[in-house]
Amino acid sequence: MATAGPKAGLEDVVAGDSQICFIDGKEGRLVYRGYDIHDLVAHDATFEEVAYLLWHGQLPTRTELEALDREMRSQRAVHERVLSIVTSAPKHVHPMAILRTAVSEAGLYDPDGESMAADANLRKATRLTAQMATIVAAIGRVAAGQEPVAPRDDLDHAANFLYMLWGKEGDPKDVRDMRVALILHADHELNASTFAARVTAATLADMYSAVVSAIGALRGPLHGGANEQVMRMLLSIGSVDKAEGFIRQALAEKQKIMGFGHRVYKTEDPRATHLRQMSREAGERHGETKWHEMSRIVERAMLEEKKLYANVDFYSASAYYMMGLPIDLFTPVFAMSRISGWTAHILEQYANNRIIRPRAEYVGPERLSYVPVAQR
Repeated sequence: MATAGPKAGLEDVVAGDSQICFIDGKEGRLVYRGYDIHDLVAHDATFEEVAYLLWHGQLPTRTELEALDREMRSQRAVHERVLSIVTSAPKHVHPMAILRTAVSEAGLYDPDGESMAADANLRKATRLTAQMATIVAAIGRVAAGQEPVAPRDDLDHAANFLYMLWGKEGDPKDVRDMRVALILHADHELNASTFAARVTAATLADMYSAVVSAIGALRGPLHGGANEQVMRMLLSIGSVDKAEGFIRQALAEKQKIMGFGHRVYKTEDPRATHLRQMSREAGERHGETKWHEMSRIVERAMLEEKKLYANVDFYSASAYYMMGLPIDLFTPVFAMSRISGWTAHILEQYANNRIIRPRAEYVGPERLSYVPVAQR
């Protein structure tokens, strides 16, 4: 019997080494392969650059970036059977369930199939990242009663996604916001979905199986689904003048307010810093600032009453909403970004693999004697 009990939720338990992502919870820093996200955003890094960084451990040269960009653009189209999963799904099904099933179907048609060679897995990572955006955009179109829009090869990843979703090119500032959002969500160390992916990869299951595990974990409202709940809360508040009373009453009734607090960060989530600004600017650009104003009121109340900071989900809600993204698509868009990080972790797991098999502290009864059913 162990002398010390396990930590609930494996809090602060180090489960392995990784060179991909570092979170400084005390200082509120998020670092990809040595590069602070603030630095990446400030220098207008592209999502393609960040994906390359996560997969290869260094920023690409111009030649390397151009090669990756060409490869991703050439892999955007999905098999017709994958698209049929999206178009034939029941109307009541959540988009994350459709995404999970469509990604699983896509694995059946990957030309690298079951190959576990390193170069094949890298091609799968590139293909998955390119095609995830196509699938997510198709889910959004079908949910709106529209036909999916084929990808274009003359737009970058973020611009092409918005084009496929809206059927027209997005405002350049909305495209930049999408690039930034994709970078901010690209990786976050051993969160629930990434850990699920690594556990599956550690069995030497194929990359698609590992990604499907991650999508399943991301769907939960305590992980990727939180920003959907944030926006629904703001919609239920309805107006700026009602925000203060709403949040104070909710806190008095001990209701859970989504989008606040974090297992690792003890100060502001650095991603929230950028998303707060994005929320404000998007509201100003589109002529509707009330969602940001309500968010600021809720944020202040949560800090005063609960000493909790906004996390990545809180301001991504109003930022996405003002960009015109459907609420049900918020979590799939999260997955569309995090696929770069998931696949980076899967590649790292494959490169130095040992099956992940922790122990549990048994707290049940012991040494019971079997009693025949007739005597129970």
